[in-house]
Amino acid sequence: MSAKLQAVRGMNDVLPEEAELWQGFERTVEAWLARWGYRPMRMPLVEHTALFRRAIGEATDIVEKEMYSWRDELNDEELTLRPEGTASCVRAAIEHSLIYDGPKRLWYGGPMYRHERPQKGRYRQFHQYGAEALGFAGPDVDAELIVMCARLWPELGLSGIRLELNNIGSAEERARHRGDLIRHLEANEARLDAEARRRMRTNPLRVLDSKHPLVQEVVASAPPLKGYLGEASRAHFGGVTKLLDAAGVAYAFNPRLVRGLDYYNLTVFEWVSDALGAQGTVCGGGRYDGLFAQLGGKPAPGAGFAMGCERLVALLKDSNRRPSPLRPDAYVLLQGEGTLAYAFALADELRAAGHAVVQHAGGGSFKSQMKKADGSGAWLALIVGEDELGKGEVAVKLLRRNDPQLRIPRDQVVQGFAGLLQKARS
Repeated sequence: MSAKLQAVRGMNDVLPEEAELWQGFERTVEAWLARWGYRPMRMPLVEHTALFRRAIGEATDIVEKEMYSWRDELNDEELTLRPEGTASCVRAAIEHSLIYDGPKRLWYGGPMYRHERPQKGRYRQFHQYGAEALGFAGPDVDAELIVMCARLWPELGLSGIRLELNNIGSAEERARHRGDLIRHLEANEARLDAEARRRMRTNPLRVLDSKHPLVQEVVASAPPLKGYLGEASRAHFGGVTKLLDAAGVAYAFNPRLVRGLDYYNLTVFEWVSDALGAQGTVCGGGRYDGLFAQLGGKPAPGAGFAMGCERLVALLKDSNRRPSPLRPDAYVLLQGEGTLAYAFALADELRAAGHAVVQHAGGGSFKSQMKKADGSGAWLALIVGEDELGKGEVAVKLLRRNDPQLRIPRDQVVQGFAGLLQKARS
C-alpha cells in the first residue's frame, strides 16, 4: 500500500471555518490600508537569490540557513522563494521607476518562505501584509506607519499588543559602534553561547537580542549604541517620538531591538503580544534609507513594516470579537419530479441579481434538506416541490423567524427578494 500523502511540514492547510476567519481579517486589513492611502502591488514568489543576499545581508540567519534556494538548470539561474517582501518591493520600484514622479505608498500581501523548524507562530510557508512608504525622508512617515498599526489593533478587536522602539542610527554610526562591541564580546567570549560566538564577528548587533541568560549579562555591560549616534539621528528619532506622543500612542524604548535584516537604519519598531509565547512579534519594521542604492537604484529613502498573518489570526481566534462568517442569503430546496431545472434556473437568476444563493445538491429527504438549509446559516429557504412547480410558485421560509411559510409567484421572487431578505434579518 502506498504511503499516505500529507502537507509538507510547516506548510499548513487552512480549512473552511478558519479560512472564513482569514477572509474577514483580510477584508479589514485591506480596507484599512486603502484608507491610509496605500495602493496594492504584487511581486513574484520567486526572485534571483542575489536580491536577498544583497538586501538582507550574507551574515543573517535568513540568508545563511533559511532560504529555499535552487539552481534553475534550464536558464542557469540561482533562484529563491521570497523570504520577505521589502527587497522584492524595492527591486520592483527600481525596475519600473515607480518613484520617478514622487514618493509612493504601497502594500502587498501573500506567502513567504523560510526553512525553519516549525513551531507555533513560525512556519515554513507563512503569510504577511507589508506596507512600504518609498521616497519619504522625514520622521513623519515613520510615525505614520506606527500609528496606522496602533489604529488597526482595536479595529480587529485585539488588545494587549505593545510597541517597542529603538534608534539604530546610520550605517556609519553602527560601524563605529561595531568595532567596540566586537572587542567587548571577544573579551567575554568564554561566557557566550555558540550562537553568540558565531555572530559576534559577522553580525554582532544580533547578539544584543540573545535570550541566553549569560549572553544577556555580557550584553548588559556592552557599549550602548545610543552613545555613537549623531545629532541628525537623534533629531530624526525625536521627531518620531514627538508625533507618537501627540497621537497618544504608548511605546517602550528597547535598546536591544535591532531587527534581523541588514538594511535597516534609524527607526526600528516591533509590535509584540505576550499571548503567543516565544513568537510574540506580530508586526515589525523600520526605516531603510540605503536599500535603493544597495540594490543598484538611485538613492532614495524608504520605510515600512510587515505583519504576520498567522500570528494575528491566532490572536483573533482567542479574542471575543471575531469577523462574522459569510452566510448565504438563501438556500434552494427541491423535491419531486421535474423540479431540478426549475430550482436551478431560480438560483441562477437570484445570483445574477447579486444575491448569495446555495442550491441543494445530492438528493435527500425534505427533512434532511431543511436541516442543511438551517445549518448553512442562510436567512431564507426557497422551496420548490411538485406542487410549487405545477402552480408556478415558490415557497419561502424565513429560517431565523417563526413566521408562517409564504408562497410567491415564481415571476415575482427576484424582484421581491430584497424585501424578503430584509424581513428575514429584522
